[in-house]
Amino acid sequence: MKSRHSRRAGAALRRLSEDDPALGALALWCAHRDSDDKDATAWTDGRSIFYGPRFESLAPHEQAGLAAHQVLHLALRHAARAQAMHGRFGDRYDDELFNIACDAILNQTLVEADHCIPRPAVLLPELLKAALPEETRTSHWDAEGLYIRLMTDAARSGKGTGESHGKGHGKGDNRNARPDPATAARDFARQKGFGADLEPAPGPVDGDEAETPDADWQERITRAMEAGRSAGRGIGTLSHKLLDLPQVGLPRWEHMLRRMISKAVAQVPRPDWGIPAKRWLAADSAARHERRYQPAFQPARRPDRSRARVAIAVDTSTSIDDARLALFAAQVAGIGRRTGAEVHVLAFDTVVTGHTKMQGMAWESEIQRIGFARGGGTDFGPVIAQAMELDPSVIVMLTDLDGPCGPAPKVPVIWAIPQDSASAPPFGRVISLAH
Repeated sequence: MKSRHSRRAGAALRRLSEDDPALGALALWCAHRDSDDKDATAWTDGRSIFYGPRFESLAPHEQAGLAAHQVLHLALRHAARAQAMHGRFGDRYDDELFNIACDAILNQTLVEADHCIPRPAVLLPELLKAALPEETRTSHWDAEGLYIRLMTDAARSGKGTGESHGKGHGKGDNRNARPDPATAARDFARQKGFGADLEPAPGPVDGDEAETPDADWQERITRAMEAGRSAGRGIGTLSHKLLDLPQVGLPRWEHMLRRMISKAVAQVPRPDWGIPAKRWLAADSAARHERRYQPAFQPARRPDRSRARVAIAVDTSTSIDDARLALFAAQVAGIGRRTGAEVHVLAFDTVVTGHTKMQGMAWESEIQRIGFARGGGTDFGPVIAQAMELDPSVIVMLTDLDGPCGPAPKVPVIWAIPQDSASAPPFGRVISLAH
């Protein structure tokens, strides 16, 4: 168990343990430190919680609420999850926006559990109203899902809310444009006095400050919630799903994409009729020795020497935003590295506007450097025809399925869509990047 050394937070932590058994139990597993940073109130680096001089200026009930906020940050592994999101998005990752998503969920959780938090504060319903007015659900959010949702402008706002890119027949129209969700979320949070309080530690350390595995924290959260539920007060009385529990593993669509592409590019051994199989040689030798009939010939099986290819078609008129394109690029890059498949990226609208062969050095940055001119209509026929000229093992269409599909190719097709669902295409498998 980690030691607690903070003098400033002592009274707040004692009050917290009395008001909320679940949070009190979790606080015992956190390291609490005082800080000399005069501009700071409280923050965490994922290993410890730090309390600055401004923490002492808060009322006692606000101190307890802020301490609870930081305890949940640490217990829910938000700093580690922020680092994981940076690994998935690369340079496109926005640490401020992820912090806002975490704070909105935590503050809402604490308010619904009757805790007092320093006001003004970023609350989930108000954030959704400001940034995602069409979103009505306020439960079952996790930090990653809310962050990605805020990063997807055209994916939810529709093609008519973004900029028009110069094509007279394009789908875009900026006359009724509104700020994208990410910008609206930042503006709203700053109006509420938001201050970043997630500061991931620079690297691993040993001993008392060593980071606790996620599985251990999940077990502690489960036990703490049971204690709170038995006591009948605090966050233990709330639904587990409201708590932004850290999710283990990758989103479902990433698992599906990996499995389907890996299956398509797998090298299947083919019969080589010029060379006998070893088992046939052994059976033939035994038959000759025992003066029996010669067994039927069995060819050896050799791996296919041709290199597998993956054709990725990116609909440049689509609502695929840069955030999901980065996630998608990382998944395809990983598959390319593991399987050795040759990856081609085809940008298209009604025609193919660009063709890039990945060089296999820095996959994610290569895909993200490709220029995708937004706007225009959509026709899948020409890009599928050009993709088939590459003799691919699989075609992956990154699109919203808003266009004619054309004839079915003789290879598997995966339709990766940004929305929850779409009309079923006449061929291929559909994967929603929203899940």
